[in-house]
Amino acid sequence: MPANPSRLLAAALLTAVSLAAQSADVSIGDPYARTMPPGQPNSAVFMSMDNRSGQTQALVGAESGASEIVELHTHAEEGGMMRMRRIEKIEVPAGETVTLKPGGLHVMLIGLKQPLEPGDAIDLTLVFDDGSRMPVQAPVRRIEMQRMNH
Repeated sequence: MPANPSRLLAAALLTAVSLAAQSADVSIGDPYARTMPPGQPNSAVFMSMDNRSGQTQALVGAESGASEIVELHTHAEEGGMMRMRRIEKIEVPAGETVTLKPGGLHVMLIGLKQPLEPGDAIDLTLVFDDGSRMPVQAPVRRIEMQRMNH
């Protein structure tokens, strides 16, 4: 017997609602993207992630139409220099908050499609290890940073 299209749609909607509810265990605070000098093709997004669940959650990816590539990054000291490195995930232990900030963990936007200006906002979708996806809107801010080697 062929599947009932209405039942398939209802099942798909319930699955989507279930995945959204799972990501509700992690709340996002103060997301923002960094402005960059003219001609700079990359930027970063920062935020806090508060895990209110009883188990570790992990951010394993992100997507945005603002850039060609989106990666998770951190900074690590190598030979006395701070260097940026791609990482596979950012773990958020149960009951804890992890802060993505300049000079530390961040979401890297590589190959910006247009300059980011203060007052703009970018759409970002966070992807967690349980398959859940969380939309985030990050306003663009100008921040001063110490010079780092990337």
